[in-house]
Amino acid sequence: MDELLGRAWWMLILRGTVALLFGMLALFWPGLTLLLLITLFSAYAIAGGIVTIVAAIRYRSTHGTWWVLLVLGICSVAAGVIAALVPGLTTLVLIAVIGANAIITGVLDLIAATRLHRRLRNAWMLVLTGVLAVLFGIFVLAFPGAGALALVWLIGVYALFTGALLFVLGITARAWHHDGLTGEPHAPLHP
Repeated sequence: MDELLGRAWWMLILRGTVALLFGMLALFWPGLTLLLLITLFSAYAIAGGIVTIVAAIRYRSTHGTWWVLLVLGICSVAAGVIAALVPGLTTLVLIAVIGANAIITGVLDLIAATRLHRRLRNAWMLVLTGVLAVLFGIFVLAFPGAGALALVWLIGVYALFTGALLFVLGITARAWHHDGLTGEPHAPLHP
């Protein structure tokens, strides 16, 4: 898994960029209608999921744990497709889809982080991303009546934080992978 994410550093950067863009749109357009929110969430989930699926398929022949990325991507695309195909969903159902997607994504990020912690100095960023996603999902499911505007702000902030963490992790993974190709030794993770 660590080698897979090392080679697929671009996937982390792209996933982080998509999250950052989504977060900025949600925060700068706080008066979004529910339909536009559904469209933004759908595009975010589908784009992030496709990037993750492509990375998993690309490296499936060389890595036995590629399936974790594949499941993450499929869950994200499924959540986005559900939101796109049924835009008339009630707010509560949309919140449930968003919350469930965040929890599943967070758990899968935590699984990936446990496999990376020995090889990547900044694997804590993926842990933090996973924890934030799970907490966000729980919060969204626990307080469904928070209102569409509050949900837009919450989603925007969540997307910005996780996007920044994924972007930095991707840059770190790229440097780690590049160092591995040049044969430079890695600093130990634990003293």
